[in-house]
Amino acid sequence: MMDNKITGFHAHVYYQDAETREIAAKIRSFAEQNFEVIMGSWRDEPVGPHPLAMFQMSFKPNVFEDIVPWLMLNRNGLSILIHPETGDHVPDHRDFPLWLGEKLTLDIGFLESLNTSA
Repeated sequence: MMDNKITGFHAHVYYQDAETREIAAKIRSFAEQNFEVIMGSWRDEPVGPHPLAMFQMSFKPNVFEDIVPWLMLNRNGLSILIHPETGDHVPDHRDFPLWLGEKLTLDIGFLESLNTSA
């Protein structure tokens, strides 16, 4: 059993072009207005371990049961990565993710390099 505690979650909503960015914008707008989330910046190019453009939303564990089912039903073809925040980025992204839609390949080596540079 792990001793780590889940302190929150990140949902990364991926998009590829103007059409899918518009879908992502609708998801973002609704989520921001209807759930307790903190929105990250739009990343119109791949960044860090993420292979596509995306934005991130952060939320507390008590929001999970409301927002994740909504994302499941309203992702409109987009891939969404949901992962816990335990304080260890590598297993959070590699071992514990929940994927909605197509599972994308993350650059786990990037996350591993963060651990060695700390």
